[in-house]
Amino acid sequence: MKRIALITGGSRGIGYGCAEHLARAGFDLAINGVREEKDAGDALNALRKLGAEVVYCQGDISKSADRAAILKSVREKFGRLNVLVSNAGVAPKVRADVLETLEESWDHVVGANLKGGFFLTQAAAKWLVEQKVADPQNFQGCIIIVSSISATVVSTNRGEYCVSKAGLAMVAALFAARLGEYDLPVYEVRPGVIKTDMTSGVTAKYDKLLGEGLAVTRRWGTPDDVGRAAAALARGDFPYSTGSVIMVDGGLVMPRL
Repeated sequence: MKRIALITGGSRGIGYGCAEHLARAGFDLAINGVREEKDAGDALNALRKLGAEVVYCQGDISKSADRAAILKSVREKFGRLNVLVSNAGVAPKVRADVLETLEESWDHVVGANLKGGFFLTQAAAKWLVEQKVADPQNFQGCIIIVSSISATVVSTNRGEYCVSKAGLAMVAALFAARLGEYDLPVYEVRPGVIKTDMTSGVTAKYDKLLGEGLAVTRRWGTPDDVGRAAAALARGDFPYSTGSVIMVDGGLVMPRL
């Protein structure tokens, strides 16, 4: 029986990179996104061509009713869940100095990234525990939380984003500690500067910085880089590493002289 992975924000960017590698690893997929299914059709079909059975679960994870509907769709389609890749996130609509951060922007970013990420993880964790208790010898599951180097690297023009990612780092640690008794690992994957739609507006800036050695590996990261890490974790290649932070940043945050 194939294992099932739910990937939030899985139809593009980093989420799609994770979905692609999990499909190649033999998972069937539940893909969440806020777009209409028809707008995600090309991505969903590409995943199906890799051999995965795919269901699209539209919804905004910042909303309680949508989170419940997403998990209900997974239950109805597959009847089980093995892996949550909690990846969905938003950036501030306008980058503003922390002295000028608006409460509206805070609520938008923290609501989606941190609140949504926490409560979807909570709900998925309960389901994973339920399945593990029912079949402790055979059930395999894990949670992968995709955060960002912004969990520790300061950007004073998008403070709400940094706070949301710092919070997610603690979410990963909390659930790793709580689910340890069930042998359900929880990991944090922390990407660096990744070329996606979210970073398209700062391409010139990071082209220059990366060329000058911002990261040890002098190139942009890609969704493929993150997807490779997520697939290794989802396969169970690191069963004794729960609570670990997996850096996918080309050495950007490595201390250097």
